[in-house]
Amino acid sequence: MSLAGIFSRRESILAAILSLAILAACIANPADFPRVSNLLEILRLATEAGIIVVGMTAVILTAGIDLSVGSILALCAVILGKSWHGAGLPIAAAALVAVAAGAACGILNGLLITRFGLPPLIITLATMALYRGLALGLSRAEPVHGYPDGFLWLGQGTWKLGPVALPVQLPVLLVVVLLGGIVVGRTYWGRWLYAVGRNEVAAGLSGVPVRALKLAAYTALGLLTGLASVVYVARVSTAKADAGIMLELDVITACVLGGVSIFGGDGSVWGATLGLLIVAVARRGMDLAQVPSAHQSIMLGLLLILAVALHSAWSQAMHRAALERAGAVVSEGE
Repeated sequence: MSLAGIFSRRESILAAILSLAILAACIANPADFPRVSNLLEILRLATEAGIIVVGMTAVILTAGIDLSVGSILALCAVILGKSWHGAGLPIAAAALVAVAAGAACGILNGLLITRFGLPPLIITLATMALYRGLALGLSRAEPVHGYPDGFLWLGQGTWKLGPVALPVQLPVLLVVVLLGGIVVGRTYWGRWLYAVGRNEVAAGLSGVPVRALKLAAYTALGLLTGLASVVYVARVSTAKADAGIMLELDVITACVLGGVSIFGGDGSVWGATLGLLIVAVARRGMDLAQVPSAHQSIMLGLLLILAVALHSAWSQAMHRAALERAGAVVSEGE
């Protein structure tokens, strides 16, 4: 395969951008960023967003969106804390309750969108406020902490592989990304996601269960957000109602930067994961450079705008190339 053929693949370009981002961060912070411990810490901090990115990719492929994931994570975290501390459930059972609560939030989002035909942007904007309010009400603005060491190991522990200490949650992220990539890219369910995003009416006429598919996508996203909340609580040792604020910005930026079209029908889990790593490297680099949080949000917002603009230009270029190839074929046939 030629060099041009390799770099026509979006994931290859994203891998090159990630390499450049890492190089730039190493140059800006030569004493701290290149350390193996720092690179592994980036993966630890990116795990919760990475789990959610997989579900968000499926939703955006259907031309949908979910702005409520940060609030769902907060609500699930509070439910975990209250189930364990308040109801006296074993920590494993409380974690399962949190994951189930996330799935329930996803089901509610999906039902409101599919059964009533309401716009995903408006519905999830409303449920973002709803779920955050529920989290504040249940917690009474009081965090829950004091979790067992065995549970905290999930978010803070390491696997020793010789001199390298891998974060415990890293295998969780890898499994979710691998399964998500296979399901979206290699199954009928995944092909249906692309079909619905490209032309929902045509997909329905072709026998695709559009409503059920969308409901499943939002449910999967809610469930994965619930799982991310468990990892989050284990990492920060606290369940609090203000968790996940602006998380949706990182997740959506990662998806769009990774080539997932906000108009649906284009993108991949692999690309979105690379987009997440680019965002995570940028975040960590700015943290080490002591860039204020407000300025980081501004830069990520600008990055999202740039990603949308670049994706639009990429799509137009691919469309023109396809038309030119089709015209060439017609000319040869004549």
